[in-house]
Amino acid sequence: MTIARRYTVTGEVQGVGFRWAAQGEAERLGLVGRVRNRTDGAVEIVAQGERARMDDFAHWLEQGPRAARVADVDAEPVDPIDADSFEITR
Repeated sequence: MTIARRYTVTGEVQGVGFRWAAQGEAERLGLVGRVRNRTDGAVEIVAQGERARMDDFAHWLEQGPRAARVADVDAEPVDPIDADSFEITR
């Protein structure tokens, strides 16, 4: 079953390669979507894929890349997205 979620990741998550690492992990898991830095210091991800792979991605987000210090990950379901890759956006 394919699902879509919006994740908001807070903590020390900007300036540490979080977007590029998230893109790599999403691509490894076969997910589509996008990731961007928000002006409030959080990172926002909209991802879509098979439920089990999305669960794996959510677990990865709780740690992030080595230099990140994740404080919290908020997830909410969203409507399906029209994407064929996983992109870093502004």
